[in-house]
Formats: sequence, structure tokens, C-alpha cells
Amino acid sequence: MSMPAPRIAAFRHEALLYVGWQEFIAATVPFIRDGVKAGEPVLVVESEEKIEMLRVALGAEAGEVLFADMAQVGANPARIIPAWREFVARHAAPGRRMRGIGEPIWKERSSDELVECQRHESLLNVAFGGGEPWWLLCPYDVQKLDEAVITEAKRSHEFVTDRGTARRSDAFRGLEASGAPFDVQLPQPENAASRLVFSAADLDSVRALVAQEARTAGLKASRAAELVIAVNEVATNSIRHGGGRGTLRIWNDDSALVCEIRDHGRFDKPLADRERPSTDSASPRGLWLANHLCDLVQIRTLAVGTVVRLRMNRLPSSHLRVVPNRH
Repeated sequence: MSMPAPRIAAFRHEALLYVGWQEFIAATVPFIRDGVKAGEPVLVVESEEKIEMLRVALGAEAGEVLFADMAQVGANPARIIPAWREFVARHAAPGRRMRGIGEPIWKERSSDELVECQRHESLLNVAFGGGEPWWLLCPYDVQKLDEAVITEAKRSHEFVTDRGTARRSDAFRGLEASGAPFDVQLPQPENAASRLVFSAADLDSVRALVAQEARTAGLKASRAAELVIAVNEVATNSIRHGGGRGTLRIWNDDSALVCEIRDHGRFDKPLADRERPSTDSASPRGLWLANHLCDLVQIRTLAVGTVVRLRMNRLPSSHLRVVPNRH
């Protein structure tokens, strides 16, 4: 299997449909080698297992490639775009192109994580469309993933490679629709939820309720403190931008403590939670901070306002860890 070698003058977002590890290696190794040969920086964000496969297949050329474990980088999918932005910012130069491989969707993802991963794939078009020229290849294992996931991949990627043939996707939703308000329905809690309507005078009560529920749920003290900070930031956003008040609900599900904040504001900046705050103290940072403290953040823009759900797993997730090159 060989990859096409188009002239990349802008961001190229491409879904790679493959069956099994042999097709994966047959498609990705030439893609990486072509980049190395052309002097293009290459970052591969994959599972540890696939990183090891690629190191073996690439041999000495693996030393020219950057690797990171997707289970670490993308445990919360909203952290992936910041990682790619850092890569692009660090390596961009006049006349230089870049390449990446990123596989954020795998069979074991929870249903909540899957939806956020699919949102992430669409937002990549918004984050990088019209920017630096680089080529991002996103592998999808069609043997393991549901057909609906593959159908959505064709909507979120402008290009699709299937069995060695690359083409434009007839189903691609386009740049504008990729950043449209996201209103995919959130499942309702199965367990009873604590509820608090709050305004600016009630932030102490918000923090106290979250701390109490976190202790009851058995979260470690450090993670409980992080959740309190994250909820406080989002509640403060509701007061500032959501009509001066909001509603907090908290409940337990099978694996996490969930905090949900609803307000009457309109969330119209699709990348706001993925943009690193500036050093200016007035720069918005609440949603960014929430994504880096919580295991999952789900944002929905509805006709009646905005919903933000923060999930903190009872077992901690890992943060970014780059896998070192082996020489």
C-alpha cells in the first residue's frame, strides 16, 4: 500500500481507513519516511503498542520522528489540539511543511469520550484551516469500529484514504459547519443529583457542595481540590457571561463524579476551551483550566443556553507524556 504525495500548501486533514496492523504499518511507514526524507518534522501520537511497531518498522529512521502516547495526550480529547498547536508553532518555518499521525478513536473509548473525540476531529479543521501547511493523517480501524464512526470520520475529514486510494470526501461537512454550535444530546443521570441555583454571592456554596460531594464519592483530596477549582471557574464564567446566574447539578455514575453547570449564555467560540490563555490576567482561562484538571469536559450549545459537564474519574487519568526516542 502506498500513500499519495500531494503538494501540501495548506492544512490537509485526512482519514486513513485500515484493517489490522499490517494495513496500518503499510500505510503509515511510507507516510513517515516520505516526511523524514523531505526534511519535514513528523509527530506521531498513537498507542504505545503502535509506537513500538512503528519504531521497529522504521529502524534507524525512528530517531528522526517525535512520538507521544495518545492514551496520555488524548485522555481528555480537548487536550489534543493544544498538543498539535504546540508542535506546529515549534516547527513552522517559511517553506517548511510538517506531518502528523494521530489516532484519537479506538474501540475501548467510552460513549462520552467517543462523542468528544468526534467533535475534536471536526474542530481540527477550524483550528488549522487556513494556517500553516501540514498534513495530519488520522487512522481508523474499520474492523473494530462501528460503521457509524467511520461515516462520521468521512464528514470530519476533507480527504479519505481507503485501501491505498486517496480522494476528497463527498461527505465532508466543510469548515464553517465544523465549528458550528454543538448540540448533541447529553444522557441524563441515572442516579439522584444534588442541585444548587447560584449567583455571584453563592460561589462559596458552589465550592462547598462540590467538595462535599467529592469526599462522599471517595475522590482523593488532590483530585477533589482540582474539581472544586474547575467547577468554580466554569460557574464564574456563567456569572460573567451567562446572565449572572446558573444551575449546578452533581451526581455519581459508574466511574466518575459528574458536575454539570447550565446557564442562559451563548457559547459561540468553538475553540475557547482549547486555546492556551495569554499571560494577560484578563485573558479567559476557565474552560482551558477545566480541561486540564478534569478527565472529560462536555460543552453543549442549546437554544436555551449553555451546558458544561465536568467528569472526574475515581481513578486518575494521566497527563501528557512524550515517549522518548530510542537510539
